[in-house]
Amino acid sequence: MTTWSLRRRPGRMLGLLLLVILGFLVLRRLDWSALVPLCLRHRQLGLQAKAWNFMLEDSTFWIFGGSIHYFRVPREYWRDRLLKMKACGLNTLTTYVPWNLHEPERGKFDFSGNLDLEAFVLMAAEIGLWVILRPGPYICSEMDLGGLPSWLLQDPGMRLRTTYNGFTEAVDLYFDHLMSRVVPLQYKRGGPIIAVQVENEYGSYNKDPAYMPYVKKALEDRGIVELLLTSDNKDGLSKGIVQGVLATINLQSTHELQLLTTFLFNVQGTQPKMVMEYWTGWFDSWGGPHNILDSSEVLKTVSAIVDAGSSINLYMFHGGTNFGFMNGAMHFHDYKSDVTSYDYDAVLTEAGDYTAKYMKLRDFFGSISGIPLPPPPDLLPKMSYEPITPVLYLSLWDALKYMGEPIKSEKPINMENLPVNGGNGQSFGYILYETSITSSGILSGRVRDRGQVFVNTVSIGFLDYKTTKMAVPLIQGYTVLRILVENRGRVNYGENIDDQRKGLIGNLYLNDSPLKKFRIYSLDMKKSFFQRFSLDKWSSLPETPTLPAFFLGSLSISSTPFDTFLKLEGWEKGVVFINGQNLGRYWNIGPQKTLYLPGPWLSSGINQVIIFEETMVGPALQFTETPHLGRNQYIK
Repeated sequence: MTTWSLRRRPGRMLGLLLLVILGFLVLRRLDWSALVPLCLRHRQLGLQAKAWNFMLEDSTFWIFGGSIHYFRVPREYWRDRLLKMKACGLNTLTTYVPWNLHEPERGKFDFSGNLDLEAFVLMAAEIGLWVILRPGPYICSEMDLGGLPSWLLQDPGMRLRTTYNGFTEAVDLYFDHLMSRVVPLQYKRGGPIIAVQVENEYGSYNKDPAYMPYVKKALEDRGIVELLLTSDNKDGLSKGIVQGVLATINLQSTHELQLLTTFLFNVQGTQPKMVMEYWTGWFDSWGGPHNILDSSEVLKTVSAIVDAGSSINLYMFHGGTNFGFMNGAMHFHDYKSDVTSYDYDAVLTEAGDYTAKYMKLRDFFGSISGIPLPPPPDLLPKMSYEPITPVLYLSLWDALKYMGEPIKSEKPINMENLPVNGGNGQSFGYILYETSITSSGILSGRVRDRGQVFVNTVSIGFLDYKTTKMAVPLIQGYTVLRILVENRGRVNYGENIDDQRKGLIGNLYLNDSPLKKFRIYSLDMKKSFFQRFSLDKWSSLPETPTLPAFFLGSLSISSTPFDTFLKLEGWEKGVVFINGQNLGRYWNIGPQKTLYLPGPWLSSGINQVIIFEETMVGPALQFTETPHLGRNQYIK
């Protein structure tokens, strides 16, 4: 083969040079804008805040948004919920990004399945919705620790939501990964994301004046170029302002609307007004009432917000479900954990059904949209399956021998510091502590959040926030003291988020003497947890089972599976797993009386049902087509 040699062939070199010069002259005459992809050609400016208006490129733009959280909705139903949003006359989706779910172990990221943020955002774009992303790192959202990963609390000096090095180093690594996924989805890159929120409601926390500028810079340094927003309720609005970031407000009543035209104007001058969270309902706590907001009141307030010249986001448009153990808690005077349902009395129900709110808001937004709205999708069918009775059983005490060697420690170890999950501790679920005692007396200690106390296998009561001491009865000989502690949900809002370690916190005392030599079992109840219990390890259900225990049954479905709701009448408190999916907690103190079971999580044939019950066994599991939340849903 001939080898090129410029020394021997000077004519070729001259020819190449002439071609380059000629090419340059021709290309100078080309319209370079024609070479820009069509999807980017008119995407130069993005969403802007100009005087009183939002502008998208050169056109006035009103944000009519609604919140749906991809992690609270089965992936198979994302399209259904987004189509229903579009048919309601909304043009923008808002969603949080939960750090604790996406980085369950430090440096190990999960954006698969129900956590596929990119797929959710691109689906919204396909349906014709813009997106406002709320990536945190803290999101509140009634999630465990406000969406922050529990492994942060392994650091005894941790100061969450500040510029404390231990926190910002973790945020930087998370944002490095997250923003590499988000940046290509921005408007100016051809994607649907028109704005990004800087943290969430920081004005109500406000422990470090350098923190919000740090988060803003962390976003911009990683390529976020779209409009930046803050979001605060009336109590935090005055302290949540960040230079160069548009402030928005969260509210529920028309009385708070004055803040839009007075305080915001005084602080940031002539800027577009935005209610980032208009609360269409509210979340529920175990043992409390079911919160309801009348549909006429919702329409009245939404109308007033728009009439005031403000854009709006409905929080929530569709709440969904706190599947598994993701729910958070509140702790001001009393500790109150959130229920499994995140129905929120929102515009769509937990199962995605229409409500009176939906119909009224569709008429309202349809009247101002100027174009006909697409027809609302048909309702998804529901099914009342035949009741099932568990036939097999495995007591917690028998299950322990299949769990390997317990963790041995001189003192109790809290959940976050257990040497499990690659050194990241345990995030959710239960933890069992065992030690030996040789006398009776008064037991005391800090239990977070609820600890059932056993002498050998006999339950003698509970320790929690209010009950910090209890009598241990007279015993003889060798006795095992056991405490089964449940993490009911870390606080998601308020000033005490740094103090959310779970399990036994500090020493456990008997007659004021610290107990020693503990055996500790991590009961996180992930899918891998149940793989230890093959069928041959279960026993037939006895007439009087020893509790706590796991109960195994099967739901047989002969046709296409549909959505349903589990009703656990006669059962007291526990968790339900269907085909390995954790449906969440149930508790007979209410207000939630049923658990939502999505049809896509069922299959034709035999479906495995496992119940973990703490204190009382019911006769059967019932299935119903409607939830028992006192909800008025619209039947199309």
